[in-house]
Amino acid sequence: MRLLVAALESELVAFEAELPGFTRLVTGPGKLQATYALTRALDAAPYDEIVVVGTAGAIDARLEASVYEISAAIQHDVTDIDGIVGQHVSLPSRIEIAGEGVTIATGDHFVDDAEAVAVIRPLGAGLVDMETYAYIWVAERFGVPIRVLKAVSDRAQDGAITDWHAAVAACSHQLRDRIRDDYGV
Repeated sequence: MRLLVAALESELVAFEAELPGFTRLVTGPGKLQATYALTRALDAAPYDEIVVVGTAGAIDARLEASVYEISAAIQHDVTDIDGIVGQHVSLPSRIEIAGEGVTIATGDHFVDDAEAVAVIRPLGAGLVDMETYAYIWVAERFGVPIRVLKAVSDRAQDGAITDWHAAVAACSHQLRDRIRDDYGV
C-alpha cells in the first residue's frame, strides 16, 4: 500500500476519494503540521512508499508550469548559530532522495515577493514550498521510500498567492495525470 500525501485538500481536488492501492493523507500546511501528520500515519500503518503531490512556486526562471520530480530539499527559513541561511543547528542542510530532479526550498511561509526569492535562489533550489523537507526527513526516519511530485502554481513573486488560488485546481489535474501515467490508477 502507498500513502498519497498532500498538504491541502485543494491540491487533491482532481483525485478520486478512493484511489486503488493508495491511502490518502492531508497534513495541513507547513513543516510542523507535515511532520506531525506524516509521523502519526507512519506510526499507525506500514507503507511501501510515500507519494507526495502538491504545488510549488518556481524560483528558477527556466522551470515552466509543469510537474517536477523532487530529488533534494533544503530549508530556506533557518540559520545556524553563525547566521548562515539554509543551515540548521541540528538538521542536515540538504536531504536527498533517489532519482534525478529539482531541489526544493522549504520554509514556513508562503513566498510571494522578489526580495525573498533573491535570498532563497542562491541556496540552489529551483522550487519553493512549505512541507517537502519535513516529509522527506520523516520518511527517512521511518525508512520508507518517498517520491515527491510538485506542480508549478506560481512564480513566488508579488501577487503569487492570487496566482496560486487561480492555479491550484489545474495543478491538481496535472498531478492526477502524472499519478495515472506513473502508477496506472
